[in-house]
Amino acid sequence: MKFLIIRFSSIGDIVLASPAIRCLKQQLPDAEIHMLTKQSFKAVTEANPYISKFHYFKDNLSGLIEILKEEDYDYIVDLHKNFRTWRIKRALKKPVLAFRKLTLEKWLLTKLGINRMPGRHISLRSVDALQPLGIRYDGKGLDYFIPEGKGIQAGDLPTAHAAGYIALVIGASYATKKMPVDQLRTLCQLLAYPIVLVGGPEDQTAGEAIASDDPIRIYNACGKFSLHESADIVRKAKLVISHDTGLQYIACAFNKPVLSIWGATSPKLDVEPFYHEQADRLIGQTPYHNFMVPGLSCQPCSNYGTRSCPKGHFHCMKKQDLHAIAAKAQSYLT
Repeated sequence: MKFLIIRFSSIGDIVLASPAIRCLKQQLPDAEIHMLTKQSFKAVTEANPYISKFHYFKDNLSGLIEILKEEDYDYIVDLHKNFRTWRIKRALKKPVLAFRKLTLEKWLLTKLGINRMPGRHISLRSVDALQPLGIRYDGKGLDYFIPEGKGIQAGDLPTAHAAGYIALVIGASYATKKMPVDQLRTLCQLLAYPIVLVGGPEDQTAGEAIASDDPIRIYNACGKFSLHESADIVRKAKLVISHDTGLQYIACAFNKPVLSIWGATSPKLDVEPFYHEQADRLIGQTPYHNFMVPGLSCQPCSNYGTRSCPKGHFHCMKKQDLHAIAAKAQSYLT
């Protein structure tokens, strides 16, 4: 059978969909799996061994649909569910397997504070979409594959970090998913351990400000490495501290312990760190810990984050317990 799996974006969401891809291929070995994503997210799946062929969307959906028609799929697996996927499904006229996006439930939670979420992780809901074919979750967590030769090389990180480091992911897609720079600086001061700051080019200035307090112990890698190289930095870290962003889930795929810091979004949206079922044994303790400011009725305020705090106070990040984060980090390092 021939499948088209659709997940346009983003880095984290594509990684969170990876168990569905793996389980489909391993439980139906003869399946031919094609993946459709945005061109800008090509790197996330390009080395995935379970995918036979890739299709990328950039700006011409009508032209893409004509190419997809020629493939004559048996099934479309819609793990995104938006207007573009509706157009594709309508045009291809093939049987569709789709996950539960829970749009209404998320709206109730973020806008009215009414929690009707099922408590089933988005990765499991992605596999659930394949249940009509007899596919079941295998317990093996998330996948991320770094192509040969595309990770970090010897000498890419300072020698001061050769014996081990914390990867602190300071970036995120929206401002309300990131702690302010002053708090990140304080957190780094509390962490008596080498630190590599990880983020994109847009985080470079913030990284410079944070690293300036102790440029030997704190290395600013923001904007200096590709996605695969940043993933490799995370893979080789002793511990990962991260906002709600793609590299957090990549860390989970490598079974790295994660301290997850939540602002505008929340684990209540069924998107908390997700691991191999044996991760506790592999890591030696609970693989992750969520940090949220208790008692905030306004959290979560968004599915994805916002440019500024709707309430104006930004308590979800400004009141994070930095000493508790540092103490928990120390427990993973000793």
